[in-house]
Amino acid sequence: MIRINLLPVRAAQKKEKLRSQLSIFFLCMVLVCIACGSLYVQKMSAINNVEDEITAIDNKNKALRKKIGQVRDFEKKKEDLEKKLDVLQALKEKKSGPVHLLDELSAALPEKLWLTKFTEKGGKIGLAGVADSENTVAAFMRNLDASSYYKNIELSVTEQTKSDDRKMQKFTMNCSVEAPPSE
Repeated sequence: MIRINLLPVRAAQKKEKLRSQLSIFFLCMVLVCIACGSLYVQKMSAINNVEDEITAIDNKNKALRKKIGQVRDFEKKKEDLEKKLDVLQALKEKKSGPVHLLDELSAALPEKLWLTKFTEKGGKIGLAGVADSENTVAAFMRNLDASSYYKNIELSVTEQTKSDDRKMQKFTMNCSVEAPPSE
């Protein structure tokens, strides 16, 4: 005899298979979304870290640029100060020059010799004066020649004059000034 199964077994099996396949599909979709989401979060974190590093490097660059500007200003001020110090040193050297010239001249003057004129222009000195004899003028020239400041001493004119019943030697001489080498 023929039996007829009136229960829809195959339809139920089909529904069960479809349901399990759909649940597997949705589970795979959820897993893929979770994986993509975690990968996205990881990449965004890496991007944020790199952006933070870039910001930190930019801040360091700004600070270094500021320091470089300060160093340049310092170097410029240092250079200006060195120039000023050089000018001051040159002024000090020139300041003591005339003092030494007159001191050497005073030390070179013998007794019985009087200077009536002293001119200095461009390193050339002109002297004029009166002495009691030619020997006194010669001694004065030797004393000047021994000085480290007076060089190339030349007697221009010497002539005998009479003053208060005394015979005197009137003279003019030229020489050049040379600063001795500093120690």
